[in-house]
Amino acid sequence: MKPIKIIGAKQNNLKDITVEIPKHKLTVFTGRSGSGKSSLVFNTIAAESERLLNETYSTYIQNQLQHYDKPIVDRIENLPVSMVIGQDRIGGNSRSTVGTISDIYSGVRLLWSRIGTPFVGYSMDFSFNNTNGMCKTCDGLGYIEDIDLNELLHFDRSLNEDAINFPSFSPDSWRGKRYLYSGLFDNNKKLKDYTKEELDTFLYQEPIKLKNPPSNWPKTAKFEGLIYRFRRSFLINDTYEKKKFIKDVNRIVTEQVCPDCHGKRLNDKILSCKINDLNIAEFCDLTIDDEIQFLKEIKDDKAKYIIEPLVKQLEALKRIGLGYLTLSRETTTLSGGESQRIKLIRHLNSPLTDLVYIIDEPSVGLHPEDIENINQIMLSIRDKGNTVLVVEHDPDVIKIADYCVDIGPGSGNHGGEIIFTGKYNALLKADTPTGQALSRVHQFKPNVRTASDFINIEHITKNNLKDVSTRIPKGVLTAITGVAGSGKSTLVQTGLRNRADTIYIDQKPVHATNRSNLLTYLNLFDDIRNYYSKATGLKKGMFSYNSEGACPNCNGKGVIKTELAFMSDFVQVCDECHGDRYREEVRSAKVNGYSIVDLLNLSVDEAIGVIPIDNVNKVLKSVVRTGLGYMTLGQSLDTLSGGESQRVKLSRYINESVKNHLFIFDEPTTGLHEEDIDTLKLVFDYLIDQGNTVIIIEHNLTMMTYADWIVDIGPYAGFAGGKVLYSGLPKGILQVEGSLTGKHLSRYIK
Repeated sequence: MKPIKIIGAKQNNLKDITVEIPKHKLTVFTGRSGSGKSSLVFNTIAAESERLLNETYSTYIQNQLQHYDKPIVDRIENLPVSMVIGQDRIGGNSRSTVGTISDIYSGVRLLWSRIGTPFVGYSMDFSFNNTNGMCKTCDGLGYIEDIDLNELLHFDRSLNEDAINFPSFSPDSWRGKRYLYSGLFDNNKKLKDYTKEELDTFLYQEPIKLKNPPSNWPKTAKFEGLIYRFRRSFLINDTYEKKKFIKDVNRIVTEQVCPDCHGKRLNDKILSCKINDLNIAEFCDLTIDDEIQFLKEIKDDKAKYIIEPLVKQLEALKRIGLGYLTLSRETTTLSGGESQRIKLIRHLNSPLTDLVYIIDEPSVGLHPEDIENINQIMLSIRDKGNTVLVVEHDPDVIKIADYCVDIGPGSGNHGGEIIFTGKYNALLKADTPTGQALSRVHQFKPNVRTASDFINIEHITKNNLKDVSTRIPKGVLTAITGVAGSGKSTLVQTGLRNRADTIYIDQKPVHATNRSNLLTYLNLFDDIRNYYSKATGLKKGMFSYNSEGACPNCNGKGVIKTELAFMSDFVQVCDECHGDRYREEVRSAKVNGYSIVDLLNLSVDEAIGVIPIDNVNKVLKSVVRTGLGYMTLGQSLDTLSGGESQRVKLSRYINESVKNHLFIFDEPTTGLHEEDIDTLKLVFDYLIDQGNTVIIIEHNLTMMTYADWIVDIGPYAGFAGGKVLYSGLPKGILQVEGSLTGKHLSRYIK
């Protein structure tokens, strides 16, 4: 069988590479963070497959699909259709559950509609997203949102005095003016002095056309009460504005279990239909383990054709370690590891074959115990006749590869080359960063730090934690361990996150667009533009490609995009600024031999000392300390990986002024090569040496061996977890019977 052949790949930092990938095999792509793995696998192979597939559709259909630019590659041969499984969490909202996202709930609805008694309706009527089935009180959400008037309003103020305690309802905002300009109220009268009629109109009036509005009232506008408008604007849908003001929304809005359906989402008629004394909501509240047992006990020949595939789907979830979940669990509450496994299992059940599955770091968020399950899924997908390409750092995933492609040797400009291809056993002997890391012998850190004091976490009851207490040592590195879903994050966030001295650094990417770069995020670009302005005499705004300095031809974008009706957009580098984004007079203005364009093209390593500003160089050195010295100053933040985002956020805090703080890192090794983990260890050492305490929620065994203290949660996930199995010096966990962390560390330590 002819292999997939990539010839002359030059995307991002790839250096004109050519490589062959065997079909119907599992190939793992390894290499340092930023070496070019994603550029090859996602930006070249996956992008070209998606682009070519889209071209087979009509131009009208193409316009509805995501557009993919042609990657910079000479050609790709023997390329199958790709199926990309990213590491992002399953999206959705309160109406999306494990049952709906996995499509298992469709089979459950069908079962209750066919053999449930009494008969109350057809399959769709059992959906809480259907008007016939949903509880009318909560619209199928299971909860109702109530507005706390004491949080929303300052009753001792008037409308002119900013009585509405919400950012977008200030007196000078358009929403605020809908009350000030209505003519219905005395704008200088305090809310506490309103009559009942005035307050009811102000708060609860449904939309009406004003009979004799003041002249400054918009002609087509209707007046509506504050509560009516607030619900419509911020509660009914997950709007942009709701996300923008989420802190204030959360302050004002409280959630309560629906008083009518008691969280079951469905109306009484639908809930009256039962199978073996359980209605459909009660069934979905069972764990998947218990649901399997329930279905196997149903004796009904008519339902066999429904029950058998249902059991098969549920057993697949159990097999990958998700038997503790319920079908009613909202997808927004799933961890990254849980999301990844659900996405993978959906493809395992697919009848399609001869595809190329491209999987981005399937180990993210997973304990070594969970990784064994993920490996089995990927091997099963391969065995169905598919090609599986995996970008991965975890040794437990790399070792199952049929074929390995190692990219490097370093990151950024120091990477982008194929430095090894072959089988796993050969990679272990290879003189590459990956080969060296995989063959390294591991031991616990010989000298652990001694705690200066302890932080007590007491009586935590939330999710699967029931009255859990433990203690965290100060002035040391503590690893919180346990399988995915055991309760690690719940313990840390509930017990520690809201402390005044806590700095919490999670895996969420930095909020960014292609108009923001490393310098803007680090708050350094302002200082640099001031420096260039004083040195050249040009206005400060000229040194921003988002302001006066923007190239007039492309408006500072660096590219010209032409929309071609139903065809894909045509994008070309701006022929005036050649992609540099700035107008000519800015590009030609140099300071110390560097134009602003030259500066933005420098790596962090190269840029240190170029600008004689102490704060700039101090922060850039902090970035280098996190292992990101290869990034360019002008790199768009929307191109960062999860691991890079976390380290960029961390670089803000690595300085002498941050002391006596509690740093919490949520899986800091995500996206990191084993060699890069050494850099992260030094960062944690530095923070602790400055008088801080560091806590990491972590699955990586290398990082666990470097900890001074371990708190292990388990033994399993969900209701079978939520207990502190061990708290103490790392080596002691090896003696804890029932600890899955201890089991895997004992295999890892040599």
